[in-house]
Amino acid sequence: MGNIRARDGKLFFDFTYQGIRCREQTVLIDNRINRSKLNSIMNTIEAEIRLNRFVFKLYFPSSTRCQLFSEIDLKVQHHLAENVEPLSTQIMSNIPTFEEFIGEWVAENKIQWKKSHYKNVQMIIESYLLPVFGSIRLNEITRPSLIKFRASISESRRSGVKGALSNDWINHVMTPLRGILNEAAMRFDFPTPFINIKPLKIDKTAIEPFSLAEVQFFLSRVRDDFKDYYIVRFFTAMRTAEIDGLKWQFVNLNRNEILIHETLVDGNVETPKTSASYRSIQLSQPVVDALKRQRKVTGNKDYVFCNANGNPLDHRNVTKRVWYPALNEMRLKKRRPYQTRHTCATLWLAAGENPEWIAKQMGHSTTKMLFEVYSRYVPNATRQDGSAFDRLIEQVNFNTMLENVDE
Repeated sequence: MGNIRARDGKLFFDFTYQGIRCREQTVLIDNRINRSKLNSIMNTIEAEIRLNRFVFKLYFPSSTRCQLFSEIDLKVQHHLAENVEPLSTQIMSNIPTFEEFIGEWVAENKIQWKKSHYKNVQMIIESYLLPVFGSIRLNEITRPSLIKFRASISESRRSGVKGALSNDWINHVMTPLRGILNEAAMRFDFPTPFINIKPLKIDKTAIEPFSLAEVQFFLSRVRDDFKDYYIVRFFTAMRTAEIDGLKWQFVNLNRNEILIHETLVDGNVETPKTSASYRSIQLSQPVVDALKRQRKVTGNKDYVFCNANGNPLDHRNVTKRVWYPALNEMRLKKRRPYQTRHTCATLWLAAGENPEWIAKQMGHSTTKMLFEVYSRYVPNATRQDGSAFDRLIEQVNFNTMLENVDE
Protein backbone atom coordinates (compact mmCIF):
# COMPACT_ATOMS: atom_id res chain seq x y z
CA MET A 1 0.00 0.00 0.00
CA GLY A 2 1.37 3.39 -0.96
CA ASN A 3 1.96 6.25 1.46
CA ILE A 4 2.61 9.97 1.44
CA ARG A 5 5.74 10.84 3.41
CA ALA A 6 7.85 13.93 4.01
CA ARG A 7 11.55 14.63 3.51
CA ASP A 8 13.07 18.01 4.38
CA GLY A 9 9.60 19.48 4.71
CA LYS A 10 8.50 18.37 1.20
CA LEU A 11 6.07 15.53 0.46
CA PHE A 12 6.88 12.45 -1.65
CA PHE A 13 5.10 9.35 -2.89
CA ASP A 14 6.24 6.02 -1.43
CA PHE A 15 4.79 2.94 -3.19
CA THR A 16 5.74 -0.35 -4.83
CA TYR A 17 5.36 -0.96 -8.57
CA GLN A 18 6.44 -4.11 -10.42
CA GLY A 19 8.18 -5.25 -7.25
CA ILE A 20 10.29 -2.10 -7.09
CA ARG A 21 9.97 0.47 -4.30
CA CYS A 22 9.37 3.93 -5.76
CA ARG A 23 9.91 7.12 -3.79
CA GLU A 24 8.99 10.10 -5.96
CA GLN A 25 9.52 13.62 -4.66
CA THR A 26 7.04 16.50 -5.14
CA VAL A 27 7.48 20.25 -4.64
CA LEU A 28 4.60 20.50 -2.17
CA ILE A 29 5.29 21.39 1.45
CA ASP A 30 4.10 19.13 4.24
CA ASN A 31 0.72 20.33 5.48
CA ARG A 32 -2.76 18.91 5.92
CA ILE A 33 -4.18 20.22 2.64
CA ASN A 34 -1.30 18.98 0.49
CA ARG A 35 -1.27 15.57 2.19
CA SER A 36 -4.97 15.20 1.47
CA LYS A 37 -4.50 16.06 -2.19
CA LEU A 38 -1.55 13.69 -2.65
CA ASN A 39 -3.36 10.89 -0.82
CA SER A 40 -6.13 11.26 -3.38
CA ILE A 41 -3.61 10.94 -6.21
CA MET A 42 -1.97 7.97 -4.45
CA ASN A 43 -5.33 6.21 -4.32
CA THR A 44 -5.75 6.80 -8.05
CA ILE A 45 -2.27 5.41 -8.76
CA GLU A 46 -2.97 2.26 -6.74
CA ALA A 47 -6.30 1.75 -8.51
CA GLU A 48 -4.65 2.08 -11.92
CA ILE A 49 -1.89 -0.37 -10.93
CA ARG A 50 -4.52 -2.94 -9.98
CA LEU A 51 -6.33 -2.35 -13.30
CA ASN A 52 -3.08 -2.44 -15.31
CA ARG A 53 -3.73 1.13 -16.45
CA PHE A 54 -0.80 2.80 -14.68
CA VAL A 55 1.69 4.67 -16.92
CA PHE A 56 4.64 5.64 -14.74
CA LYS A 57 6.15 8.34 -16.95
CA LEU A 58 2.85 10.21 -17.24
CA TYR A 59 2.74 10.62 -13.47
CA PHE A 60 6.46 11.10 -12.87
CA PRO A 61 7.95 12.43 -16.13
CA SER A 62 11.14 13.72 -14.44
CA SER A 63 11.88 10.54 -12.49
CA THR A 64 15.09 8.57 -13.05
CA ARG A 65 12.94 5.42 -13.08
CA CYS A 66 11.13 6.36 -16.31
CA GLN A 67 13.67 4.39 -18.35
CA LEU A 68 13.28 1.39 -16.04
CA PHE A 69 9.52 1.22 -16.70
CA SER A 70 9.60 2.41 -20.34
CA GLU A 71 8.69 -0.93 -21.93
CA ILE A 72 5.84 -1.54 -19.51
CA ASP A 73 4.58 2.01 -20.07
CA LEU A 74 4.48 1.42 -23.83
CA LYS A 75 2.48 -1.77 -23.46
CA VAL A 76 -0.03 -0.15 -21.10
CA GLN A 77 -0.40 2.92 -23.31
CA HIS A 78 -1.03 0.74 -26.31
CA HIS A 79 -4.12 -0.67 -24.64
CA LEU A 80 -5.38 2.54 -23.11
CA ALA A 81 -8.36 4.18 -24.73
CA GLU A 82 -7.59 7.55 -23.16
CA ASN A 83 -4.54 9.42 -21.94
CA VAL A 84 -3.68 9.88 -18.31
CA GLU A 85 -2.86 13.40 -17.30
CA PRO A 86 0.71 13.86 -15.99
CA LEU A 87 1.25 14.27 -12.27
CA SER A 88 2.67 17.77 -12.65
CA THR A 89 -0.55 18.91 -14.31
CA GLN A 90 -2.67 17.11 -11.73
CA ILE A 91 -0.86 18.71 -8.83
CA MET A 92 -1.17 22.19 -10.31
CA SER A 93 -4.86 21.55 -11.02
CA ASN A 94 -5.24 20.59 -7.38
CA ILE A 95 -4.14 24.02 -6.24
CA PRO A 96 -7.48 25.53 -5.26
CA THR A 97 -9.11 28.56 -6.75
CA PHE A 98 -9.19 31.78 -4.79
CA GLU A 99 -12.81 31.12 -3.80
CA GLU A 100 -12.07 27.55 -2.68
CA PHE A 101 -9.18 28.66 -0.46
CA ILE A 102 -10.69 31.80 1.04
CA GLY A 103 -13.10 30.04 3.40
CA GLU A 104 -10.33 28.09 5.08
CA TRP A 105 -8.10 31.17 5.33
CA VAL A 106 -10.84 33.20 7.01
CA ALA A 107 -11.69 30.37 9.43
CA GLU A 108 -8.05 30.03 10.47
CA ASN A 109 -7.54 33.76 11.06
CA LYS A 110 -10.91 34.68 12.53
CA ILE A 111 -9.80 33.73 16.04
CA GLN A 112 -7.30 36.60 16.14
CA TRP A 113 -9.62 39.26 14.72
CA LYS A 114 -12.03 41.59 16.44
CA LYS A 115 -15.63 41.27 15.31
CA SER A 116 -15.51 44.62 13.52
CA HIS A 117 -12.36 43.61 11.64
CA TYR A 118 -13.88 40.26 10.68
CA LYS A 119 -16.93 42.08 9.34
CA ASN A 120 -14.72 44.41 7.27
CA VAL A 121 -12.66 41.53 5.88
CA GLN A 122 -15.80 39.63 4.87
CA MET A 123 -17.17 42.71 3.15
CA ILE A 124 -13.89 43.27 1.27
CA ILE A 125 -13.77 39.63 0.15
CA GLU A 126 -17.37 39.54 -1.05
CA SER A 127 -17.50 43.00 -2.61
CA TYR A 128 -14.04 43.39 -4.13
CA LEU A 129 -11.93 40.23 -4.19
CA LEU A 130 -14.26 37.37 -5.13
CA PRO A 131 -15.78 39.11 -8.19
CA VAL A 132 -12.29 39.53 -9.67
CA PHE A 133 -10.22 36.60 -8.38
CA GLY A 134 -12.82 34.04 -7.26
CA SER A 135 -12.56 31.60 -10.16
CA ILE A 136 -8.78 31.94 -10.69
CA ARG A 137 -6.39 29.33 -9.29
CA LEU A 138 -4.14 30.84 -6.65
CA ASN A 139 -0.91 30.11 -8.53
CA GLU A 140 -2.30 31.82 -11.66
CA ILE A 141 -2.80 35.21 -9.98
CA THR A 142 0.07 37.41 -11.18
CA ARG A 143 1.69 40.60 -9.98
CA PRO A 144 0.44 42.53 -13.06
CA SER A 145 -3.12 41.36 -12.34
CA LEU A 146 -2.82 42.65 -8.77
CA ILE A 147 -1.55 46.04 -9.91
CA LYS A 148 -4.31 46.21 -12.52
CA PHE A 149 -6.90 45.36 -9.87
CA ARG A 150 -5.66 48.13 -7.57
CA ALA A 151 -5.58 50.60 -10.45
CA SER A 152 -9.15 49.75 -11.42
CA ILE A 153 -10.34 50.71 -7.95
CA SER A 154 -8.25 53.85 -7.99
CA GLU A 155 -9.53 54.88 -11.42
CA SER A 156 -13.14 54.50 -10.33
CA ARG A 157 -12.36 56.81 -7.42
CA ARG A 158 -10.88 59.46 -9.68
CA SER A 159 -13.78 59.31 -12.09
CA GLY A 160 -16.17 60.21 -9.31
CA VAL A 161 -18.13 56.96 -9.26
CA LYS A 162 -20.51 56.79 -6.31
CA GLY A 163 -19.01 54.85 -3.42
CA ALA A 164 -15.47 55.27 -4.74
CA LEU A 165 -12.56 54.44 -2.50
CA SER A 166 -9.89 56.58 -0.88
CA ASN A 167 -6.24 55.55 -0.97
CA ASP A 168 -6.57 54.52 2.65
CA TRP A 169 -9.47 52.18 1.89
CA ILE A 170 -7.76 50.79 -1.22
CA ASN A 171 -4.87 49.82 1.06
CA HIS A 172 -7.38 48.15 3.38
CA VAL A 173 -8.70 46.15 0.42
CA MET A 174 -5.21 45.06 -0.59
CA THR A 175 -4.20 43.97 2.93
CA PRO A 176 -6.30 40.77 3.16
CA LEU A 177 -5.47 40.03 -0.48
CA ARG A 178 -1.78 40.15 0.43
CA GLY A 179 -2.34 37.85 3.42
CA ILE A 180 -4.31 35.33 1.37
CA LEU A 181 -1.77 35.08 -1.45
CA ASN A 182 1.28 35.01 0.81
CA GLU A 183 -0.23 32.17 2.85
CA ALA A 184 -1.26 30.26 -0.27
CA ALA A 185 2.23 30.66 -1.74
CA MET A 186 3.76 29.06 1.37
CA ARG A 187 1.26 26.20 1.49
CA PHE A 188 1.34 25.26 -2.17
CA ASP A 189 4.95 26.20 -2.82
CA PHE A 190 4.64 28.78 -5.59
CA PRO A 191 6.17 32.28 -5.72
CA THR A 192 3.95 34.90 -4.17
CA PRO A 193 2.83 37.49 -6.73
CA PHE A 194 2.67 40.14 -4.01
CA ILE A 195 6.22 41.40 -4.63
CA ASN A 196 7.15 45.06 -4.16
CA ILE A 197 3.56 46.29 -4.24
CA LYS A 198 3.74 49.16 -1.81
CA PRO A 199 0.70 50.75 -0.11
CA LEU A 200 -0.64 53.89 -1.72
CA LYS A 201 0.30 57.18 -0.13
CA ILE A 202 -2.35 58.40 2.30
CA ASP A 203 -3.12 62.07 2.64
CA LYS A 204 -3.11 63.25 6.22
CA THR A 205 -6.55 63.62 7.74
CA ALA A 206 -7.47 67.25 8.31
CA ILE A 207 -7.16 68.24 11.96
CA GLU A 208 -9.65 71.02 12.65
CA PRO A 209 -9.95 71.46 16.42
CA PHE A 210 -12.38 73.89 18.00
CA SER A 211 -11.06 76.92 19.83
CA LEU A 212 -11.93 77.16 23.51
CA ALA A 213 -14.38 79.95 22.67
CA GLU A 214 -16.09 77.70 20.10
CA VAL A 215 -16.31 74.87 22.62
CA GLN A 216 -17.92 77.16 25.16
CA PHE A 217 -20.32 78.51 22.55
CA PHE A 218 -21.25 75.01 21.37
CA LEU A 219 -21.90 73.73 24.91
CA SER A 220 -24.04 76.76 25.70
CA ARG A 221 -26.33 76.13 22.73
CA VAL A 222 -26.45 72.35 22.23
CA ARG A 223 -29.53 70.38 23.35
CA ASP A 224 -29.67 70.06 27.13
CA ASP A 225 -30.01 66.27 27.01
CA PHE A 226 -26.69 66.04 25.14
CA LYS A 227 -24.76 68.80 26.90
CA ASP A 228 -23.04 66.45 29.38
CA TYR A 229 -22.32 63.94 26.61
CA TYR A 230 -20.37 66.57 24.68
CA ILE A 231 -18.64 67.90 27.78
CA VAL A 232 -17.21 64.43 28.26
CA ARG A 233 -16.23 64.19 24.60
CA PHE A 234 -14.58 67.61 24.45
CA PHE A 235 -12.65 67.32 27.72
CA THR A 236 -11.49 63.68 27.88
CA ALA A 237 -10.24 63.05 24.29
CA MET A 238 -12.12 59.73 24.27
CA ARG A 239 -12.49 57.99 20.93
CA THR A 240 -16.01 57.48 19.58
CA ALA A 241 -15.97 53.73 20.24
CA GLU A 242 -14.73 54.38 23.78
CA ILE A 243 -17.47 56.79 24.76
CA ASP A 244 -20.07 54.62 23.03
CA GLY A 245 -18.98 51.65 25.15
CA LEU A 246 -18.44 53.53 28.42
CA LYS A 247 -20.13 51.74 31.33
CA TRP A 248 -20.67 53.01 34.85
CA GLN A 249 -18.54 50.19 36.23
CA PHE A 250 -15.51 51.91 34.67
CA VAL A 251 -16.31 55.36 36.08
CA ASN A 252 -14.85 56.20 39.50
CA LEU A 253 -15.94 59.64 40.62
CA ASN A 254 -14.20 59.23 43.98
CA ARG A 255 -10.87 59.01 42.15
CA ASN A 256 -11.95 61.31 39.32
CA GLU A 257 -11.06 58.77 36.66
CA ILE A 258 -12.46 56.75 33.77
CA LEU A 259 -10.95 53.36 32.94
CA ILE A 260 -10.86 52.45 29.27
CA HIS A 261 -11.25 48.66 29.18
CA GLU A 262 -13.94 48.19 26.54
CA THR A 263 -15.15 49.76 23.31
CA LEU A 264 -18.34 49.42 21.29
CA VAL A 265 -18.02 48.93 17.52
CA ASP A 266 -21.11 48.32 15.39
CA GLY A 267 -22.98 47.17 18.48
CA ASN A 268 -20.28 44.67 19.51
CA VAL A 269 -18.31 44.97 22.76
CA GLU A 270 -14.62 44.78 21.87
CA THR A 271 -11.21 45.43 23.38
CA PRO A 272 -9.54 48.85 22.99
CA LYS A 273 -7.73 49.76 19.80
CA THR A 274 -4.16 49.08 21.04
CA SER A 275 -2.44 47.97 24.23
CA ALA A 276 -1.73 51.64 25.01
CA SER A 277 -5.45 52.35 24.69
CA TYR A 278 -6.05 50.51 27.97
CA ARG A 279 -5.68 53.48 30.28
CA SER A 280 -6.96 55.63 33.12
CA ILE A 281 -8.24 59.06 32.09
CA GLN A 282 -7.92 61.71 34.80
CA LEU A 283 -11.03 63.89 34.86
CA SER A 284 -11.24 67.67 35.04
CA GLN A 285 -13.89 69.23 37.22
CA PRO A 286 -16.31 70.03 34.37
CA VAL A 287 -16.26 66.34 33.38
CA VAL A 288 -16.77 65.20 36.98
CA ASP A 289 -19.74 67.54 37.31
CA ALA A 290 -21.19 66.34 33.99
CA LEU A 291 -20.92 62.68 35.02
CA LYS A 292 -22.55 63.38 38.37
CA ARG A 293 -25.50 64.92 36.53
CA GLN A 294 -25.57 62.04 34.06
CA ARG A 295 -25.62 59.49 36.89
CA LYS A 296 -28.96 60.89 38.00
CA VAL A 297 -30.30 60.08 34.52
CA THR A 298 -28.69 56.73 33.63
CA GLY A 299 -27.09 55.60 36.89
CA ASN A 300 -29.40 52.58 37.06
CA LYS A 301 -28.31 51.45 33.57
CA ASP A 302 -25.10 49.73 32.42
CA TYR A 303 -24.05 52.38 29.92
CA VAL A 304 -23.30 55.96 30.86
CA PHE A 305 -24.83 57.36 27.68
CA CYS A 306 -27.82 55.35 26.54
CA ASN A 307 -31.47 55.53 25.58
CA ALA A 308 -34.47 54.92 27.83
CA ASN A 309 -34.16 51.16 27.28
CA GLY A 310 -30.56 51.15 28.44
CA ASN A 311 -29.14 50.52 24.99
CA PRO A 312 -25.99 52.47 24.11
CA LEU A 313 -26.36 55.45 21.82
CA ASP A 314 -25.89 54.96 18.08
CA HIS A 315 -23.17 57.52 17.32
CA ARG A 316 -24.21 57.72 13.67
CA ASN A 317 -27.73 58.67 14.67
CA VAL A 318 -26.42 61.19 17.22
CA THR A 319 -24.14 62.73 14.61
CA LYS A 320 -26.96 63.05 12.10
CA ARG A 321 -29.68 64.28 14.44
CA VAL A 322 -27.75 66.29 17.04
CA TRP A 323 -24.15 67.12 16.09
CA TYR A 324 -24.49 68.46 12.54
CA PRO A 325 -27.79 70.28 13.14
CA ALA A 326 -26.20 72.02 16.15
CA LEU A 327 -23.16 73.14 14.14
CA ASN A 328 -25.42 74.38 11.38
CA GLU A 329 -27.68 76.28 13.76
CA MET A 330 -24.67 77.90 15.47
CA ARG A 331 -23.03 78.64 12.10
CA LEU A 332 -19.89 76.81 13.14
CA LYS A 333 -17.73 75.09 10.56
CA LYS A 334 -18.94 71.56 9.76
CA ARG A 335 -16.54 69.05 11.34
CA ARG A 336 -16.67 65.38 12.23
CA PRO A 337 -17.43 64.55 15.89
CA TYR A 338 -13.94 63.01 16.14
CA GLN A 339 -12.63 66.58 16.17
CA THR A 340 -13.67 66.71 19.84
CA ARG A 341 -10.68 64.41 20.54
CA HIS A 342 -8.34 66.65 18.56
CA THR A 343 -9.77 69.68 20.35
CA CYS A 344 -9.01 68.24 23.76
CA ALA A 345 -5.42 67.46 22.75
CA THR A 346 -4.75 71.00 21.55
CA LEU A 347 -6.38 72.52 24.64
CA TRP A 348 -4.22 70.37 26.94
CA LEU A 349 -1.10 71.42 25.03
CA ALA A 350 -2.11 75.07 25.04
CA ALA A 351 -2.63 74.86 28.81
CA GLY A 352 0.97 73.67 29.22
CA GLU A 353 0.23 70.10 30.31
CA ASN A 354 3.10 67.62 30.16
CA PRO A 355 3.13 65.98 26.68
CA GLU A 356 3.83 62.55 28.18
CA TRP A 357 0.77 62.90 30.42
CA ILE A 358 -1.32 63.97 27.42
CA ALA A 359 -0.13 60.98 25.40
CA LYS A 360 -1.15 58.60 28.18
CA GLN A 361 -4.52 60.31 28.52
CA MET A 362 -5.15 59.85 24.81
CA GLY A 363 -3.95 56.25 24.66
CA HIS A 364 -0.76 56.88 22.67
CA SER A 365 2.36 54.88 23.44
CA THR A 366 4.66 57.87 22.74
CA THR A 367 4.47 61.64 22.31
CA LYS A 368 5.36 61.34 18.61
CA MET A 369 1.86 62.05 17.34
CA LEU A 370 1.45 65.06 19.59
CA PHE A 371 4.43 66.83 18.07
CA GLU A 372 3.70 65.69 14.52
CA VAL A 373 -0.01 66.49 14.45
CA TYR A 374 -1.12 68.80 17.21
CA SER A 375 1.79 71.10 18.04
CA ARG A 376 1.26 73.34 15.00
CA TYR A 377 -1.97 74.57 16.57
CA VAL A 378 -0.24 75.69 19.78
CA PRO A 379 3.24 76.97 18.82
CA ASN A 380 3.84 78.81 22.09
CA ALA A 381 3.06 75.80 24.23
CA THR A 382 5.39 73.53 22.28
CA ARG A 383 7.95 76.28 21.62
CA GLN A 384 8.02 76.00 17.85
CA ASP A 385 8.23 79.76 17.22
CA GLY A 386 11.69 80.55 18.61
CA SER A 387 10.36 82.60 21.54
CA ALA A 388 12.00 80.38 24.13
CA PHE A 389 15.43 81.03 22.60
CA ASP A 390 14.70 84.76 22.44
CA ARG A 391 13.94 84.77 26.16
CA LEU A 392 17.15 82.87 26.86
CA ILE A 393 19.48 85.29 25.09
CA GLU A 394 17.68 88.24 26.70
CA GLN A 395 19.11 87.05 30.00
CA VAL A 396 22.66 87.93 28.90
CA ASN A 397 24.24 90.96 27.25
CA PHE A 398 24.74 89.44 23.81
CA ASN A 399 26.93 92.30 22.53
CA THR A 400 29.20 92.14 25.57
CA MET A 401 29.58 88.40 25.08
CA LEU A 402 30.69 88.93 21.48
CA GLU A 403 33.24 91.57 22.54
CA ASN A 404 34.77 89.18 25.07
CA VAL A 405 35.09 86.52 22.37
CA ASP A 406 36.92 88.96 20.04
CA GLU A 407 39.43 89.80 22.76
